[in-house]
Amino acid sequence: MPRTAEHSHRSPTLGKGGAPASAPQGRMPRQVIRASAPEYSDSLVSDRPSPALTLGVLFAARRIARLHALAKGGGPVTLCATARRAYAPGMASGREASRMSLLVAGSIGIDTVETPGGRADDVLGGSAIYFALAASLFTEVRVVGVVGEDFDMNLLAPLRERRIDLRGIEVRPGSKTFRWHGKYFGTMNERETVSVELNVLGEQGAPVPEEFIDTRLVFLANTHPQIQRTCAERMASAELVVCDTMNLWIANELEELRRTLGCVHGLVANDEEARLLTGRSDLVGAGREILELGPRFVVIKKGEHGSLLVMDDDLFLMPAYPTARVVDPTGCGDSFAGAMMGYLAAKGWHDRATLRSAIACGTVVASFVIESFSIEALAATTPADIKRRTAELAGMVRFD
Repeated sequence: MPRTAEHSHRSPTLGKGGAPASAPQGRMPRQVIRASAPEYSDSLVSDRPSPALTLGVLFAARRIARLHALAKGGGPVTLCATARRAYAPGMASGREASRMSLLVAGSIGIDTVETPGGRADDVLGGSAIYFALAASLFTEVRVVGVVGEDFDMNLLAPLRERRIDLRGIEVRPGSKTFRWHGKYFGTMNERETVSVELNVLGEQGAPVPEEFIDTRLVFLANTHPQIQRTCAERMASAELVVCDTMNLWIANELEELRRTLGCVHGLVANDEEARLLTGRSDLVGAGREILELGPRFVVIKKGEHGSLLVMDDDLFLMPAYPTARVVDPTGCGDSFAGAMMGYLAAKGWHDRATLRSAIACGTVVASFVIESFSIEALAATTPADIKRRTAELAGMVRFD
């Protein structure tokens, strides 16, 4: 998928703590959307692999050593409560073993997108939207995000149809919804932000409802690293916490980002971000240097060139699915992460083989997203579609 598939409604002008200096600090009145919890009668990933070395065992020794490691150019790495929890996921019993709860905290917005093939005005967007729809193909999903009072709630109908839990969406009185207008050029490897209106995203983040505190897997979509860390520390029951980031935070909030990376088990970033964070041009070296900051694994997205998984003693390369129809790359990166995390949640445990399969699922789901504007193709994608395209991808890369 094109490099611009990494677009995740990245906010360009947030101040310290994720809000401008003029943002109100008090808790504002809030409304929440009530939805019943999802139920699943079948699974895209029903075949469970044989037990393998868990990531928790793999990283146990290094985890202790990291408590005394030095961050590059800074003081000792400080691991937050989330990272201090033992990460040794095992098999749960019964139905819980096959499906683990998954939460995404991210943006919800309205997009206007121009590409060489057309234009879409005022369509649903945001990292939380793409992530949730992709992940819902595999497991139950809980969404935490905030919109303004001008938001048309009917736009969330595709999420309700997937039985995504929307109780964590705050409708903030007196605020306006985040808006982004982007324009892609040529092969869509280049993108220009025509305009961006932070609106409610320039204020304090949405709180995590008490009903969501027991979530087992958490994805922190791109926002200020301090807001990400606050969310991670609140999720006391989480067994796997993964985050995204962007160049803005690497350049302007590096120490905050380093602290946040000490709170997570995994990082999903693109190649440009990995190089900027470490100062290294080779992605393998960059990935392994990021591991020293806290994460157990790093997934580096390379746009149309696929992705790279970096672990302590393991590397895995996944090519992109070569779709012939490229309409709009917006949201592909978030959908990749959503499908990856959804697959891990569906499996109920996490070893390196499962993580590789999860990356393949992320690659395939992103290949559907790029074939339409907004969420149209993603909302129409079915588990059968994913199985078919995953088999095609496997055939393309098999060489033995």
